[in-house]
Amino acid sequence: MITVELARALRDAGLRWHPETGDRFVIDKPGVDEDVYTVSEMTVERHDSPTGTILGFNGTTEWALDSVTATESLWLPREDQLRELLGPAFVGLTRVQLPARVVFTVTATIGGTDRSFASETPAIAYGQALQAYIDASLS
Repeated sequence: MITVELARALRDAGLRWHPETGDRFVIDKPGVDEDVYTVSEMTVERHDSPTGTILGFNGTTEWALDSVTATESLWLPREDQLRELLGPAFVGLTRVQLPARVVFTVTATIGGTDRSFASETPAIAYGQALQAYIDASLS
């Protein structure tokens, strides 16, 4: 899973979220951004309205929450979602076993050049590549 900091950087770079079942998110407020929620038709349901998307909590242990707007939430995209968002820029994912750890490297074509992004977590490497891809496309 990507970090809250990387999710914020992706959002700030321009990544937009359209909540779907299975998506993970945190409430983007200090002190409550450690709890990860999942959009589910049984517990956290998406309600679209003319004023925006509301995420409603339905009879769960999150009893203190009735709903939050999607803009108050921060999407934590999964590895597969990040890879899909890279689209044709994605070149490959490699896994390297080092003496003390495993490193995953995502290679993506950004601005006509293959660039590599490494992390011990594949999703973070994908997120870093996507951030660079978005930043380059806005330049």
